[in-house]
Amino acid sequence: MSARILALVGSLRAGSHNRQLAEAAVKLAPEGSEVALFEGLAEIPFYNEDIDVEGSVPAAAVRLREAAAGADALLLFTPEYNGTIPAVLKNAIDWLSRPYGAGAISGKPVAVVGTAFGQYGGVWAQDETRKSVGIAGGKVIEDIKLSIPGSVTRFAELHPADDTEVVEQLTEVITRLHGHAAEPAAA
Repeated sequence: MSARILALVGSLRAGSHNRQLAEAAVKLAPEGSEVALFEGLAEIPFYNEDIDVEGSVPAAAVRLREAAAGADALLLFTPEYNGTIPAVLKNAIDWLSRPYGAGAISGKPVAVVGTAFGQYGGVWAQDETRKSVGIAGGKVIEDIKLSIPGSVTRFAELHPADDTEVVEQLTEVITRLHGHAAEPAAA
């Protein structure tokens, strides 16, 4: 079965190592998988129920919801900002959680990975992201993890797509997430 995996990146910086990791995922998607990198998280306003009403939902939020609804699974890439999840990623999760109980990620397999400068590779942010997306209705795949420490030095002159260890680990993440995305069709 083919699987469309939507990638969301919690960093808006053009040269972000997490963005580079997501770009690598797009290139590494195994046969039968497509990883699509969502562009436009910066344009989505902070979640506000006053604007989340039919006819008033901002176009950027509608695009995000449609992209997630059309995906079989989500792969979230998060840096760690002050020991936790970046606001842009949390905001995307908030928009995807609505309408309550029937959000665009409800029941969809979700994996969370990332890289950060610290020695643990952003595990706090990843844990917080898993918690948030799980509460929002996503089916968090807890045993799919990838935390790459020392991003600033490790990727100073090497793109993640050119790092053999990262390529192997990221390919494994996508392959395993693809397997989870295929489960509902097999049921």
